[in-house]
Amino acid sequence: MSKAALSFLILAIMAITADQLLPEPLETVGTVAKIAAGVFASLFVAALFVGRRIKFDPVLRQAKP
Repeated sequence: MSKAALSFLILAIMAITADQLLPEPLETVGTVAKIAAGVFASLFVAALFVGRRIKFDPVLRQAKP
């Protein structure tokens, strides 16, 4: 898992946690937190796909003299 994917996963979990811990009267802030969680979860999935396409080629490494 790439660093970007991990950070998006943590941000999505934080947004869900913030939504769950908010009191009932703050409905608009809860809606914003749910939208943020959805965006971060989507970016997490996208980062996973992008991370799979970039392969490391060990042939490019040079041996140290």
